[in-house]
Amino acid sequence: MIFKSRVFSLALLLAIAAFTPGVLKAQDAQPMNEVSLSGTGAKTTAGTADGVAPLDGGAVSDAGTAPAGTASAGPEAAAFDGTYVWVATQFNDTVTRIRAADGTVSGSFLVGKRPVALLYAGGYIWVANLVSDNVMKLNPSTGAVAGTYQTGDGPGGLAFDGSNIWIANRESNNVTKLAAATGANLGTFAVGTRPMGLAFAGGSIWVASNFGGTVVRLSTAGAVVGKYATGRGSFGVAAQGENVWITNYFDKTVTKLRAADGVNLGTFKVGDGAAGVTFDGTNLWVVCNGDSTLLKIAPATGAVVTTYATGKGPFGVVFDGAKVWVPNFASNSVSSTAAN
Repeated sequence: MIFKSRVFSLALLLAIAAFTPGVLKAQDAQPMNEVSLSGTGAKTTAGTADGVAPLDGGAVSDAGTAPAGTASAGPEAAAFDGTYVWVATQFNDTVTRIRAADGTVSGSFLVGKRPVALLYAGGYIWVANLVSDNVMKLNPSTGAVAGTYQTGDGPGGLAFDGSNIWIANRESNNVTKLAAATGANLGTFAVGTRPMGLAFAGGSIWVASNFGGTVVRLSTAGAVVGKYATGRGSFGVAAQGENVWITNYFDKTVTKLRAADGVNLGTFKVGDGAAGVTFDGTNLWVVCNGDSTLLKIAPATGAVVTTYATGKGPFGVVFDGAKVWVPNFASNSVSSTAAN
């Protein structure tokens, strides 16, 4: 069997080996509800963090097998379609559908190899398959594949600008633009080193460069408008009104930029391994992979309002209009809590 490696970074692997809990510890945090993806039903997270399993981008076979010692199916990303929360479980090449109203698991569907990013746009669930080098769109009612489209090397981030789907290709250092209605390829555009998260804000596409410590701003035509310093290990991106927020995995911080011109409005301390980020219309939510926590942040000040204990090793986060959901990479589960 040929093995295809998607390595997050040597620095991250060393950080895991020497893992020490961060300042914001899960045992001091508020509990969340937890839905198991292993058929064991719902439970409550007790709020005890005891380390992190092998993280995103570890070595994996073309068959989608988890690295040795990984018991979890690797739930990493989530999206909400108005009724269901969808979770990408990358080590069994599936997406799982959960009814948001009551947390009932209502189906799992095969996709490509190593699904690591999800997006609901244009009436479909879009899935980025890291090893297959493609994206799929699924009918949310049936889970059926409605289209498969080639991307660059290692697609791992998704965004929607109102008309088009943008895909961050981690290994080829570029983004692909697809027409949401047809899947037609509208271009591939160079960005920073190892693009991860991306978002549409202020009329532009903002792309986090994980190895560059920057965020690149593109016009919707794909032209580079600006490049702005963030922090080490830039990871997730979220739009918040007139601002853009970027998580910095290794710096344990988030950076706030003004969407109109990229002016830095502040860098704020969060927890270890700041990864996924989303905005619920009032508050910002950041998951901290190393601490196994979810932070509720006041956008005006960058202050942490509340800390919640998730399962182990979360990367992603999504808001469903009432609750915030977090896939737990190393626990094979999904945590949720009321947003307000």
